[in-house]
Amino acid sequence: MTYHQQLHPWCIVRLLSRMQQRVVARFRRRNDAEAHLRILRQQAPSLHYDIMFDTAPHQAKLPGEG
Repeated sequence: MTYHQQLHPWCIVRLLSRMQQRVVARFRRRNDAEAHLRILRQQAPSLHYDIMFDTAPHQAKLPGEG
């Protein structure tokens, strides 16, 4: 986990098919994440997003990621 990720543990994830998820943005405070989530839901109401507290490093990459 990078230093930036340690400083920004709150993240918004986009829920994909087959129990997959992709981190969209990271924040230091939950309030900031909630405010950003409201904007995302207004812009794309058909997509599914959620907020989570992420303390584990991301090891697996999704197909198509470099």
